[in-house]
Amino acid sequence: MNRYPVWKYAILLIALLIGVVYTLPNVFGEAPAVQVSSAKATLKLSSTLVERIQQTLSAANIKADFVQFEGNSIKARFGDTDTQLKAKDAIALALNPDATDPGYTVALNLLSRSPAWLTALHALPMYLGLDLRGGVHFLLQVDMKAVLTKKAEALTGDVRSLLREKNVRHGGISREGETVEVRLRDQDTLTAARRLLADQLPDLQWAESPEGAQFKLIGTLKAAAATRLQDAAVKQNITTLHNRINELGVSEPIIQQQGADRVVVQLPGVQDTAKAKDIIGRTATLEVRMVDESTEAAAALAGGMPTPFGGERFNDRNGGPIVVKRQVVLTGENLIDAQPGFDGQTQEPTVNLTLDARGSRLFKDVTRENIGKRMAILLFEKGKGEVVTAPVIRSEIGGGRVQISGRMSTQEANDTALLLRSGSLAAPMDFIEERTIGPSLGADNIAKGFRSVAYGFAAIAVFMCLYYLLFGVFSTLALAFNLLLLLAVLSMLQATLSLPGIAAIALALGMAIDANVLINERVREELRGGASPQAAISIGYERAFATIVDSNITTLIAGVSLLAFGSGAVRGFAVVHCLGILTSMFSSVVFSRGLVNLWYGRQKKLKSVSIGQVWKPDGGMSTSVRI
Repeated sequence: MNRYPVWKYAILLIALLIGVVYTLPNVFGEAPAVQVSSAKATLKLSSTLVERIQQTLSAANIKADFVQFEGNSIKARFGDTDTQLKAKDAIALALNPDATDPGYTVALNLLSRSPAWLTALHALPMYLGLDLRGGVHFLLQVDMKAVLTKKAEALTGDVRSLLREKNVRHGGISREGETVEVRLRDQDTLTAARRLLADQLPDLQWAESPEGAQFKLIGTLKAAAATRLQDAAVKQNITTLHNRINELGVSEPIIQQQGADRVVVQLPGVQDTAKAKDIIGRTATLEVRMVDESTEAAAALAGGMPTPFGGERFNDRNGGPIVVKRQVVLTGENLIDAQPGFDGQTQEPTVNLTLDARGSRLFKDVTRENIGKRMAILLFEKGKGEVVTAPVIRSEIGGGRVQISGRMSTQEANDTALLLRSGSLAAPMDFIEERTIGPSLGADNIAKGFRSVAYGFAAIAVFMCLYYLLFGVFSTLALAFNLLLLLAVLSMLQATLSLPGIAAIALALGMAIDANVLINERVREELRGGASPQAAISIGYERAFATIVDSNITTLIAGVSLLAFGSGAVRGFAVVHCLGILTSMFSSVVFSRGLVNLWYGRQKKLKSVSIGQVWKPDGGMSTSVRI
């Protein structure tokens, strides 16, 4: 009646083992480290840089726990903070000989002290939020007026191109603030222009306005189009911020929209506010120029000759020099989209660009006049430019769709498309709030949060053991198992733990013990009714199960609602809360009964159980109680 099959105990043992393994990394704490990442969009890291860093550290007599290449960065862990600071200075000096033009970002970081065998099992600690680890908090506001002005400028060029193509004569096209104004000489021309523009530019609404002897059309962005444009600008800025913040080596940064035009940026573990602001607020612009392939340019590249007049010298993504003309063919303002793809004939990786009307016309003219020549696409960051790619023009390219190809891997095509698509902010942003939380305050928050959970657990354990005796011990062990599972699941999901998350853990403990109270009281009720101890245990668990499921489902609904409609700290609380409900149901029902079955199930003639005082309705004490 009260015996588990072997396979159930095997499941519980596996769950216990998984809980221990994936909770362990959170016990070891963090060690000081140095992270190296690319400071330039066109500079990619490789595993060969690991050897260079190791040699630099050896030359400086600095011992590192390890130096390893991880994705887009190289991380070196050290035993103490002094060694970390010395290593940072040595690495920065070796990798960035010119401090005014750094190729790499060398940042301080924290890495887990977990043993290598745990890391090999992908057992990693939870990330800590800003309030626990310390760091910086920024609130930025997107300049929506600049977004609309930039769009109006682009539409002005589109209007000019459309009227030219359809031979509609006009008296001038200009942008006034966020509107486009078209001057026309007569009513018939105005009617034809308005019909054409309304059909080809559906995002604009047009109004007529007389101006002396002439007529004027005023185009204004429709409200829906303006809202859509502003939302897209905020989302592109968030994407760009994610790409830039990777340079800081921040674990689980929080970058999210707040309201219609604001962005919250939280960087746990970062203490250098100036460095963070420099990376977040920097500008990047895209330019398309022709490559200078004259003999003078070739001589300048070979050495001994200055760069020819009208040309500039840059480096390509492989570090090789290239001379391009100063005249700018196109800028990033003419680029609508950039996506990776494959050539339909050769199946080589390509980058497919989409240009606006003005950019399409300019690109068509330039490619028609320069077939067989090279065109360079440059990305400028912090006032310094680098050539992303320099393909050869094979034929005239019209229609606003451009394909870049030539000895690129699939990853390089993806990277290039990303650089061209989101290498710069869609609109400028202003810092309207900034806060710095020190690591000592974060450590104090961790200590307080840990103490609150520990004291709460201890109080619950004492009460349960005194009130329910051995069954209280089983309930306490089930509660510890629940806490272990919850921490393990959070670690496996690589969740970010914050103070609200710790509060949710404390709440989960209280809710988990509630299920065991229901079970113990059900067992007592059966004993009061005269049932045998074995029958009371069996019936008590079965009848309590339905009540436990109902109460947890209703609480889970509230947690899912918080998860769906909440944000920030509320969402973090909801994640831990929902996971805690699921783990508590498993631990309080399955694990606790496994302990009871293991202790009492093998006793065929069980006369009493240790579950505290069981009072009969007539006031007498049940004979099935053992204290």
